[in-house]
Amino acid sequence: MAELARILVIKLGAFGDFAAAMGLFRAIRDYHPRARITLLTTPPFEEWAKMGGWFDEVWSLGRPKSMRGFLRLVGQTRAAKFDRVYDLQTNGRTNLLYQMLRPNTPEWSGVAWGASHPHANPRRDFIHGIKAKREQLLMAGIADVPDTDVRWAAKLPARFDIAKPYALLVPGGAAHRLGKRWPTDRFAALASALSSRGFTPVVVGSASESDLADAIRKEAPDTRALTGETTFADLAVLGRDAALAVGNDTGPMHLFATAGCPLLVLFGADSSPELSAPYGAHVRTLQAKPISDLTVEQVLNALPPARAVP
Repeated sequence: MAELARILVIKLGAFGDFAAAMGLFRAIRDYHPRARITLLTTPPFEEWAKMGGWFDEVWSLGRPKSMRGFLRLVGQTRAAKFDRVYDLQTNGRTNLLYQMLRPNTPEWSGVAWGASHPHANPRRDFIHGIKAKREQLLMAGIADVPDTDVRWAAKLPARFDIAKPYALLVPGGAAHRLGKRWPTDRFAALASALSSRGFTPVVVGSASESDLADAIRKEAPDTRALTGETTFADLAVLGRDAALAVGNDTGPMHLFATAGCPLLVLFGADSSPELSAPYGAHVRTLQAKPISDLTVEQVLNALPPARAVP
């Protein structure tokens, strides 16, 4: 088979899914070392994707807001004349994109009807997301997929001066899925306990979650609040240098996992560790239905061994 010269990778989001996909990006780059590889994503992930070194070009127009915008994306994709597409989003939008490229469709890895390299597992939605994507790439010929890829962050300087050892806390998550959040007062008690054990608690999250950090600091004044202050690169560096992390099933935990940070991820009834836990050798999970049934003592007893960080 002739070597493929132009590759498109599609990964639109969300945060946790994008973080978990970094090993997939590296696998595709290593399998096509001389190809020009383009990523189709969305604006929040554009800078992050450019830092990784996996792609030669990044398009951030992956979720057009109008049919006119979608047709513009179809035209741009058709004009690029990609030899193969790795669809790591595999949803109705990307299936429609494939159908709109007919009759001159590129080779396609995914679940779009008519794809040349289909992920032919009818139970793909019932296995862990990363395992499913590894299987998808295997069916397209890529057998070697690394667990993590944060080489791009290895030499980045730490932007925050935080006393070590420190423990990352992620008390937030999707605002429309509050059932995934362990109560804030429990995080506050956890922060106090970690502080008594010699760790600096560090709360991360979006700016809209600053009230959670404030509530935790009232109980544990030594806590450092970084809500609303961190970029993706900052989170990667924080995960690289942390002794451990505890948080809900939400995006930053997946990024910390890629940095090899020992994690304890808390689950309720709204999501499944078997299907969506961060992927990595140092990940532990704890689940209760509802999540509020988890006690601080249970969480402390389930903490992973803290790693020594210089």
